[in-house]
This record gives sequence, C-alpha cells and structure tokens, in this order.
Amino acid sequence: MWKRLIYTLIIIAGVPLLIAIGLDRWISWKTAPFIYEDLKSLPHRQVGVVLGTAKYFRTGGINQYYLYRMQGALNVYNSGKVNYLLLSGDNAQQSYNEPVTMRRDLLAHGMPSSDIWLDFAGFRTLDSIIRTRKVFDTNDFTIITQRFHCERALFIAMNMGIQAQCYAVPSPKNMLSIRLREIVARLGALTDLYILKREPRFLGPMIPIPARHDVPAGAQGYPAVSPEQLLELQPRPGVTVPAGTVPAGNPSPAAGTAPSDPASAPVTAPESLDPASADPAPVPVPTAPAPLPDVHTG
Repeated sequence: MWKRLIYTLIIIAGVPLLIAIGLDRWISWKTAPFIYEDLKSLPHRQVGVVLGTAKYFRTGGINQYYLYRMQGALNVYNSGKVNYLLLSGDNAQQSYNEPVTMRRDLLAHGMPSSDIWLDFAGFRTLDSIIRTRKVFDTNDFTIITQRFHCERALFIAMNMGIQAQCYAVPSPKNMLSIRLREIVARLGALTDLYILKREPRFLGPMIPIPARHDVPAGAQGYPAVSPEQLLELQPRPGVTVPAGTVPAGNPSPAAGTAPSDPASAPVTAPESLDPASADPAPVPVPTAPAPLPDVHTG
C-alpha cells in the first residue's frame, strides 16, 4: 500500500514538472531564429531596448548580468546596429531606479545623451515589450539581454504581433538557480498571455522614437524657413489668408485689399501738407521671429 501511495505522489508531482520543462523547451525552440549572439550578423534596427536589472546584489556585490547588458548595449550602439537605446526598467521606489542607473553608466562610457531614452514603467518584461510598441511607437526593435531572457521577451513580442529580435549577451557561469527561476517565469508569462490577458500596469501618451517634427504647410522644408516666410505664416488681426496658401515674397496688394505685410504698404503724405515737403511716415520694421523651440524629448 505504501509503495502505491509513493508511486502516486511521484506521478502527481512528476507530470506537472514534465509539462513545465516541455513548455520551457518549446519557448526556446520557437524563438531561436530571432536570437543573435554574433554582433556582425545582427540586422540593423532603429531602436535597441535594454531590459533592466539591479546593478548590485543585496550583499553589495556587482551584478554580472547588469555589466554584460551594459557592455552589450554599448557594442550594439557603437557598431551602428541601432540608432537609439531605450532603457526600460523598474522605478517603483525612490531609492531604486534602473533606467537612471543604466543611463548614468552609458553616459560615463561616452554615449551621447541625445540617443538615450528612458522607460520608467518597465516593471516586468511584459510591460517593457508592450510599452515599447504602444508608448514609444516602435514595432521592430532589438532587445538586449541574456539568452534565457531573450527567449521569454521574444515569446511575449511574437504573441503581441511585434516584430522584435534579440541580441544575446553573455551570462555568468553559475546560473543554475536563475535558470530554474526562469522556468517559473515562463509559466507566469504563459498565464499572463493566454489566461489573464494582462496589459502593462501603465501606458500613457505616445512618445515616438525619434520625436516627430511638425512641418508648416507650404514651407520649403524644416528647418529651412526664412524669417519672411515665418512672418507671413503668422496670423494677423483683420487679414484673411486663404487656407493652404503661402504668399511668395512680398507681392503688391490688390486694389481695395489690405497688404499682407505692413512693410510693403505704400506710404502717402497727409492731405493738409505739401507732398513735396512732407516727411514720409515711418515704415514699421518687422521684428525677428522667436527662435524655434527645441522639440527633441530625448
């Protein structure tokens, strides 16, 4: 009787374990074609997404996973494989800020701040991947992390219709405990995607990478707009300009219509004075337009 009970317990415990291992291997097999370990063979993408992790362990030691991700991000950027880096991580506590920590270290290694973007709501891998698509308006990007993490992140992306790829950076040698935790994390990802249908904790307004620029209709091209054109594009009280038209130069106004530019209005002498001796009225000088605002949000 005891043997039968032991066999029953082994079967009850063994079947879920085999299922978990099978699902883990299935995710690895499904995402393998989109993972690159050789930097030379990595296709170019505009944006690289660095998945955050703690820089230090609780014991105070440096986290090798963090160092490998930072070095991998620098290698991908410096080799021209991406144009921008989006640093996505946890910012739930005031004393713990993964994106700011990553940004500080990348700047210290010479990366320009204009090409670094921060995602402070990457609390989980699912949040980071979906927010890159829905908030930062990027559908094809390169994920930068360890291979086991690549597989789960790519699986989430594939199920959301996101065309992502991953650059797998090296992993520390002793990672057995991390690999066992990854099996549990993959079961959680499957639950989120197929059962709970979870979305990111926060979304918010769209912030495209790179930022879009609004070009005035009829302008030569941003920022090649002359001061005269800017003055003509600015609305003036009492003057109606047909929609979709931009005056070219300073044309002479038609009879019975107000001139489009005060500087081009004809100057006439007062009727009570002799036109020959009358001093002409002062011609107003248009002021220079205000400088264009800096629209970059990086």
